[in-house]
Amino acid sequence: MGIVNIDEDLHEQLRRASKVACRSINAQAAYWIRIGMLCELNPTLGFAEIMARELRAAGVDPRAIADGAPAVDAA
Repeated sequence: MGIVNIDEDLHEQLRRASKVACRSINAQAAYWIRIGMLCELNPTLGFAEIMARELRAAGVDPRAIADGAPAVDAA
């Protein structure tokens, strides 16, 4: 892991966003970096489309969540 120097104002926004998203500051920065990279690599896709694609790739079925389907117990 390396250190990245960022502007103080950006760091403050990152800190605030991390609280809202219940992520660590590092996890929030990693999330923003990943989403930013995906947006640059897929300029014709919107944020919702990118997120849906990433959720599908992770095996998450957003329709099951939206429909209130019971969670599957992996234990």
